[in-house]
Amino acid sequence: MLRFLMKSRKSLGFGWGSRYFRKNFILILLITFIPGLISGVGIYLFGAGKVENELTNLHENQIEERAKNINDQLDVLELSIAQWAFAPHFRKTLNKVDFVREFTTTREIKKFLGVLQGSQPLIDQVELFVDQETPILFQPNYTTVKDDSVKNFYRDILAKTNSINWVEQGTSEKKGQSSMMLTHNLGFRTNSAYGTLIVKLDQAKLTEIVNTLNPYPEGAAFLLNQNNEILVEANHTNTPSIVSVLKGELDKRGKGIGTFTFEYEGEKYSVSYGTQKRINSEWTYVSAAPMSFITAPIIFISKLITAISATGLLIAFIMAWFASKSIYRPVAQLLHLFDKEDEPEWKRQKGKDEFSMIEQQIQALAKDSRILQEQLSAQIPQLLKRFLSQLIQGYLFNHSEDQLRESLQNYGWNVDSHLFMMMDVRVTGIVELEESIQHNDERLIAMAVTNVLEEAAGERFAQYNLMDFHDLSVGILIAYPSHEEVRPDVCEFIDQITEMINTTFNKQVTVTISKPTDSIKQIPHIFEEVKQGAGYRTYKNHNQIIDLAALKKEDAVHQIFYPFDIEKEIIQAIRMGQLEEAERLLFEFLHKLSEKGINEINIQPGIVLLFSSIQHEIIHSGIHPYELFKGRNMFEELSQIQEPKMIVRWFKTKIIVPFIEMLEERSDSELKQIVDQVIKDIHVNYMKDLSLEGYADQVGTNPYTFSRYFKKAIGTNFIDYITQLRIDKAKDLLLNTDMKINDISESVGYRPGYFNRIFKKQVGIPPSQYRKSRAAL
Repeated sequence: MLRFLMKSRKSLGFGWGSRYFRKNFILILLITFIPGLISGVGIYLFGAGKVENELTNLHENQIEERAKNINDQLDVLELSIAQWAFAPHFRKTLNKVDFVREFTTTREIKKFLGVLQGSQPLIDQVELFVDQETPILFQPNYTTVKDDSVKNFYRDILAKTNSINWVEQGTSEKKGQSSMMLTHNLGFRTNSAYGTLIVKLDQAKLTEIVNTLNPYPEGAAFLLNQNNEILVEANHTNTPSIVSVLKGELDKRGKGIGTFTFEYEGEKYSVSYGTQKRINSEWTYVSAAPMSFITAPIIFISKLITAISATGLLIAFIMAWFASKSIYRPVAQLLHLFDKEDEPEWKRQKGKDEFSMIEQQIQALAKDSRILQEQLSAQIPQLLKRFLSQLIQGYLFNHSEDQLRESLQNYGWNVDSHLFMMMDVRVTGIVELEESIQHNDERLIAMAVTNVLEEAAGERFAQYNLMDFHDLSVGILIAYPSHEEVRPDVCEFIDQITEMINTTFNKQVTVTISKPTDSIKQIPHIFEEVKQGAGYRTYKNHNQIIDLAALKKEDAVHQIFYPFDIEKEIIQAIRMGQLEEAERLLFEFLHKLSEKGINEINIQPGIVLLFSSIQHEIIHSGIHPYELFKGRNMFEELSQIQEPKMIVRWFKTKIIVPFIEMLEERSDSELKQIVDQVIKDIHVNYMKDLSLEGYADQVGTNPYTFSRYFKKAIGTNFIDYITQLRIDKAKDLLLNTDMKINDISESVGYRPGYFNRIFKKQVGIPPSQYRKSRAAL
């Protein structure tokens, strides 16, 4: 191998005979091998124990983090059930509700419990127990509780002194562990709990998250309650009794947080334990991991260091050889880069200094560079605009202040002893009936306004840059000497552009002025300040100037006023499908929200809150917002709208109208199915004693609601429909059979006397005369 390396070295014009090559080779060999050998021995002798301690500490920290994760998940569950217990479905009079007759309440509770059941992965089942004379249990389906043991179990929960409780129900077949439940008594604060909300945990999922306390393939982890009874365990060791042994060891040590090593049946374990505060109890978590798994990395590292040290000399020799070879390579490679011909110039001109050849090539490159520089100078204005655009938007955050100043100076800006100021010019007052017309007008106005600002800024400022954001707002960056007072020029500039835009476009202007800064790196920050500062404008449609340097805290912040009463009226109008009334109330809502001159930045949360309330009503009706809005980000759309009329139009066309149409579509479909089934039954049993109340009970509603459904679907009421059906059947029997009239009356469900009266009322003549008149024909 050495012969091959020396041969390859001589092929490039140098070899082992070179004294300089030999010195470099020996030096590189020492540099590459000796420090590595010393480091390997040092790590092996002194680092093994420290690394083992570090790994043990890392394991303990990992257990603490995972225990915190379990605690956070259980905290979320406790917080969630506390919030659910105050849902509108669980009103104080729930124990007085007739769930059979008030089927809509039953269906809403069932649907709500179903949503809660799927809201978190730890939940196996959500139940609602309502204590009545005959207790009611939703699982989530509606059932009555007749078993005394079940009644006593739930009533024992109601009798607990705390409103929220962790309850253990018996033991599961798997490992004898208790089945965990979290309960919240309803009406607890009124000292008369009328029901309880029960969340049953998925024991398998709970075991899975407890198993995360053991990050190794073999080990054990478990949870204890405040009575030191095992709640959940995950034992992956070969010794099933280790959990009970560790439990006894913890009984000796007492509660708290700590770690210790524990030997059992020839295996050494690292045991970590700690406590978790629950609502009405304190749980203890325990994790036992085999030390062999924790220290496995250091054992591997020791073996690896030994192998590396054994082969280090050979590797260092090869690396030193190739490194020495590389020292001689750059000059030849550089000449090859300069000369692209088959035979390099430095070989054709033997005896000539290679560095002279490199100098000639560098001079040629310098000439080409000057030509490119001249071409670049012609593009400086456009490049400056792009650079400032990137700077303003924060894309150059990794550049230093000196680098930014140097770049601006290269583009022709004077930045020494200069201050920088940002202005945001926003055009307001654009509201059209058609969105397409509005968008076209916005584009035209934006182009025209940019031209106006460009012309006005060029007359007053020596160094400036405009950036069109394509949303009827333009940003202006101004650089001016620090010893000059620029405020008068800025005020005159604002007056000029305001007058031109008011006169030319009949629109209003909101101008936001930043505080000055002497740092170029602060320009993105003052840009964000003026963009946010524009939110301090009021919703009144007039020209406004927002000077952030002069803005006082009390001027910027107002108490938020929210018209809750109008919100309720809007929700009610949407429920009733009253589109025009909802639109009127929306205008009234915005008027109340902004009539005190509150800033846009404070009004926007009120508008978002109204949308959230309407969305809650949509969810409450059983419609998923994703289905209704077709996956659009409605909060982002709403945040982009700034004109009151456009906000009302957005609510009407994007939210209310689609919601009402979907409600009507679903209602009509369900109504038709119910009424079709009832009509089929009427045609089969028309001769029997049929009643509106009976069919109402059959479909699970009250007579009034069923009568209204029936008339809406058929066009006639229930009694008239049955009467007409029976009269038609009687006509057929009168004409096509020889049955007696009394028998016909009974066959269609009437008594003879009443049949004659109702037939004459419907047809105009008695049954006997009807038969004779038709027979004569």
